[in-house]
Amino acid sequence: MSSVKTYQKVNSKKESASFGISKMEDVYTKRNGKIDEPHRHNFYTVLIVKQAKGQHKIDFNSYPLESNQIFFVAPGQVHQVIEEKKSYGFAMTFSNQFLVENSIPLSFIESLNLFQNYGQSPPLKPNAAQLHSIENFATNIFNLFYSDATMKNLSIGAFLKLLLIECNNICAINPIESDVDTSGDNLLRSFKTAVDINYKKEHSTTFYANELFISPDHLNRTFKSKTGKTAKEYIQARIITEAKRLLYFTNLSNKEIGFELGFNEPANFSAFFKKHTQLSPSNFKKSETNL
Repeated sequence: MSSVKTYQKVNSKKESASFGISKMEDVYTKRNGKIDEPHRHNFYTVLIVKQAKGQHKIDFNSYPLESNQIFFVAPGQVHQVIEEKKSYGFAMTFSNQFLVENSIPLSFIESLNLFQNYGQSPPLKPNAAQLHSIENFATNIFNLFYSDATMKNLSIGAFLKLLLIECNNICAINPIESDVDTSGDNLLRSFKTAVDINYKKEHSTTFYANELFISPDHLNRTFKSKTGKTAKEYIQARIITEAKRLLYFTNLSNKEIGFELGFNEPANFSAFFKKHTQLSPSNFKKSETNL
């Protein structure tokens, strides 16, 4: 089985591009309605869906692709848009480079409750007034992007920030406020970084709490107050996501994947995987490859 296709650049035809926006209906027409294979990007993707019918798979979780939705896909996430008919809306992509060049701190993106790197990534479902506001921001961005306006990237960056704030305020958890708890945000970023570095060997909350010089209870309380999930759930979601990617995109055996992810016994890996997905590793691989 071939490795997952990864798009490295926002625009393959323009090496220096760090931002892009297209209308979903134009992308559908350009592809003649052909469904792209599962892939991932090394940049952020936002889909503002005004009208659609189909499915959107993000890290092997399937969500209905419907009207009046907004999807957020983080760098590295595997996703696939499956349209039953032409969709209408906006597809927007931007890289860390764009954020830096337009004075948007990466910490701003990380403080949002939008880009969920691992686990569930369900769409936002704004009401009519909220969607109208977000569509207005997207339309302004689209018109600027295809214009010759002076300092257009700075203008796009400003509208993008407003669009993301509006989206974040729809979320039930952790709306952006002026008195945002920066110490908690810093702790979340440090914890997520530590998990990315160590998850293949270390699976316990205690290990990460020790790395951050705090108690496991403090780590769990802070993480749950910000995300609605415990630190342990985040670690487990990271392991399960990587297991699914390895099962689908490589020819490694279940035993090899288990060892790769820090399980000393294949049976322990299989039991862990089945507990969190209700499928054995082998049955998961069969169910995905037969779609």
